[in-house]
Amino acid sequence: MAVYAVGDVQGCYDQLRRLLDRVRFDPGEDFLWLTGDLVNRGPGSLPVLRYVRALGSSAVTVLGNHDLTLLAVRYGHVKRRKKDTFGDVLAAEDGDELLHWLRNRPMVHRDGASGWTMVHAGFAPQWDLDQALACAAELECALRAEDFQAFLSRMYGDSPDRWQDDLEGFDRLRFITNCMTRLRFCDEQGRISMSDKGKPGTQPVGFHPWFEVPGRRTTGEPIVFGHWATLGLHVADGVLGLDSGCAWGGRLSAARLDGDLRIASVSCGPAR
Repeated sequence: MAVYAVGDVQGCYDQLRRLLDRVRFDPGEDFLWLTGDLVNRGPGSLPVLRYVRALGSSAVTVLGNHDLTLLAVRYGHVKRRKKDTFGDVLAAEDGDELLHWLRNRPMVHRDGASGWTMVHAGFAPQWDLDQALACAAELECALRAEDFQAFLSRMYGDSPDRWQDDLEGFDRLRFITNCMTRLRFCDEQGRISMSDKGKPGTQPVGFHPWFEVPGRRTTGEPIVFGHWATLGLHVADGVLGLDSGCAWGGRLSAARLDGDLRIASVSCGPAR
């Protein structure tokens, strides 16, 4: 059995299928991890959701910021932007069924056998892995609750910008969301920067890529993530970044996680 992790698909269905053909993914034998952002920017959000859902227990995807945006738009908590390309999902007869499935995906996936952990963006430096998993569970409960729309209506915002154990309510959930789905840079005190989206070296003085912060408590834990297209494919610092910018004309990348790390990719055209 092989375990493959794939970076942000973002509606690039044809490229996903080409990549899986290239690595000879067999859903009857193999297991597929997806780093989140299944939807948006590419032209095929609907077939991506249908395909991944149909894989059942052969696949796991964590939630990314674009996945959460789709949910927020569908339930009327933010307006759809011109550059959003998930209209096929909103118009589909099975759209609500797919969104119910999406809303019940995990924020973090941990595989005890291999030691790998997957998250869309990253972790606060103050969290060890147990605390990160506990925070993910809190957010998953909010998204799966009957009153999940109360959270969606308060999900957006850049504050609080630093973790404190005594954070409560929607402030606590918003910080967890921002770390797990939007994080790129933070400082040594764990203050996160939401506005800086460039590659390492473009951030303000005192900030670091989240995986390079001195004293990060998840150091030594193998972590695979996506979200950061300007970072590109990143294999260093004990972490694996797989967002190689498919929706921006880059590539869609996969890594085989069992045994020796092996990476494959396919080229992608620009998003609409």
